[in-house]
Amino acid sequence: MDLAHLQDVIERTYGERDRERGVPSTVAWLAEEVGELAQAVRKGSQAQREHEFADVLAWVASLANQVGVDLTRAVDRYATGCPRCGASPCACP
Repeated sequence: MDLAHLQDVIERTYGERDRERGVPSTVAWLAEEVGELAQAVRKGSQAQREHEFADVLAWVASLANQVGVDLTRAVDRYATGCPRCGASPCACP
């Protein structure tokens, strides 16, 4: 699934409810999911890691939808490598 499709699925599935919840609460949920991801990376199984990565991506998509950010456009800054030096691998000091 690409990022545009993810944003669309999240919008259709949770958009109304997420907007009612609001941006501050969405940020809090995202932070909680990042914590769960950190724990899964340190101590979890591969299945737990995949689950938590998916949850983080879903909350990022929800937040992006709420604040009007197109994730595909946003990540385009990395399309040619490091956004600072332009190299791949990064050649920044």
